[in-house]
Amino acid sequence: MLQAIRERAQGWIAWVIVGLISIPFALWGIQSYLGVGSEPAVAKVYGVEITERDLNQRVQRARVELRDRLGAAYDPALFDEAMLRTEVLNEMIQQTILLETSNRIGMRVSDQEVQLQILAEPAFHREGRFDRETYDRLLRIQGLSPAQFEAQLRQQLIGNQLSRALLESEILTRAELEQYRRFMGQTRDLVYARVALSEHLTDEPVDEAAIEQFYRENAARFQMPEMVKLDYIVLDVDELARATGDVEEADLQRIYDEEQMRFGRAEQRSVRHLLRNIAPDADASTSQAVLDEIQALRERILAGADFAEIAKVESQDPGSAAAGGSLGTIEQGLMVPAFDEVAFSLPAGQLSEPVRTQFGYHLIEVTEIIPARVQPFDEVKETLREEYARHQAESVFYDIGERLANSVYESPDSLEPAAAELGLELKQSDWIGREGGDGVLSHPRVIAAAFNEEVLESRLNSDLIEPEPDVLRAVVLRVSDHRAAAPRPLDEARSEVVEALQRERASAAAEDAANALAEQVRKNGDWPDDGAGLVVERPGPIERVTPSIATAIRDLVFTLPLPLDDEPSVDVTRLPNGDLAVVQLLAVEDGEHDTSDDARSASEGLLLSQLVARQTIAAVMNDLERRAEVERRALRTAETDF
Repeated sequence: MLQAIRERAQGWIAWVIVGLISIPFALWGIQSYLGVGSEPAVAKVYGVEITERDLNQRVQRARVELRDRLGAAYDPALFDEAMLRTEVLNEMIQQTILLETSNRIGMRVSDQEVQLQILAEPAFHREGRFDRETYDRLLRIQGLSPAQFEAQLRQQLIGNQLSRALLESEILTRAELEQYRRFMGQTRDLVYARVALSEHLTDEPVDEAAIEQFYRENAARFQMPEMVKLDYIVLDVDELARATGDVEEADLQRIYDEEQMRFGRAEQRSVRHLLRNIAPDADASTSQAVLDEIQALRERILAGADFAEIAKVESQDPGSAAAGGSLGTIEQGLMVPAFDEVAFSLPAGQLSEPVRTQFGYHLIEVTEIIPARVQPFDEVKETLREEYARHQAESVFYDIGERLANSVYESPDSLEPAAAELGLELKQSDWIGREGGDGVLSHPRVIAAAFNEEVLESRLNSDLIEPEPDVLRAVVLRVSDHRAAAPRPLDEARSEVVEALQRERASAAAEDAANALAEQVRKNGDWPDDGAGLVVERPGPIERVTPSIATAIRDLVFTLPLPLDDEPSVDVTRLPNGDLAVVQLLAVEDGEHDTSDDARSASEGLLLSQLVARQTIAAVMNDLERRAEVERRALRTAETDF
């Protein structure tokens, strides 16, 4: 075919085609075809673009955080892709607004604070200490270099300063605390009676005209949902890995020898320090005064004073002073050069001379030296075996995935040729609706593909679908049978229509009875005798969270007005099961409001001030976002390509 094209692509026609092709290349460049030009932006805040790549990275990070937080309970199908992307974008817009506002008012973060945040992050710890390998691995998973992560962390810390300032500046007065205690500790004495829906249900025949009218007006309630049966093929890297044959131990030994650095751990040291700050522009006399101070502290420690106790009082490092100066476990190269050099040359237990860095003068002590170590082959052999099988399976996955995509495209009306050619199992589903089925058929992307117009109406094979972007599993499907949504005939739905009408009739009768009872209590100021068949409950004073009282009743009684001498406070509420409750408020008792207990008052005051501060932060953010220059573009769901 190519030869035929070549033979015919001669003369003036070919030159016209070449000219037409060359014009866009000359005007816009080849990058416009290859997609290597400027990145598309999904939003712009104060002129700062949030790119689609940045959004994708943050969405991926959000999935990792959700998976780590939920553990075995994590199910990607529970998190709608479009909703997750929208929520992450909203968060990025708010962070950008905070950052731009913080930069405008001159907020900054030091290198030391960034380092301390990294050292203190539990996600980067192993066995209770900061671990550089864990740090690097988690960054690689998120597609970040240490420099990128540290830059992002710095920006995040700058943006958080404004929120922290608002949070820490909120003060709760003693009068507000007293009012809170009176309100939250309030109890209310009530009487109530239930009017059961079931007591008003009857077998009285329902008028045929009413049945037909209700059926017409509520046809959507009696529809058979649209459903499909699917043929589908699943390609799963885990299944491919399990099918991988035995790996020769010699191959594992070769991998171990080639990648031994992976299984080594550099020397680590547990370090504590005491810092006396010096301003960058301090003169010689000021520097000498600080040096004299720290020399005096050194003499006290050498004379037997406890390092940790002195650091708690005298150290000017806010991140470590409270911990007795402890910086945890560090590896060489993590701290600033002057500090690093001394920390990794000191014997354990020896106190350093004063060390000058850009932050000031330090006293450094190494409390533990953890020697470098390389794990022996036997310890990592099984890990290498799993990695090797996984690596082999991934290669096979991508190869078969590409061939599967080609095969279902070349035979668009059947999956059987692809299954036979690639040795994959062709599976069949039962009837499933738009809410999804079981297993891989529960994923929104798979269901969306099944009900795609081309797949559903034309009965063509779907494209290759990856239900979860971060899991190597692919699905291709076609609709083998389709049942459109349709109203069920009235004869088939008649019993449900009659039941609904009888329930509506009973509900109206119960409501009339409840309102009549409430009016009787208002008029007489008392309830009928129990002999009248009414069960009157008198639980006594209840709190806002008394679990033995139905939520609807609690909500009503805590909103009823105080009763007057000549006018009882009574109202009606409906319970979730359709019953009604007539509720009377008898008395209100305010909660304890004594604030003389300083410890309790301080604890409650801190909690309430934080709640109020969060409301203030939300209000400030709403105002900033309302006034910010924000441009949004329509989001599209990230697609997977083979």
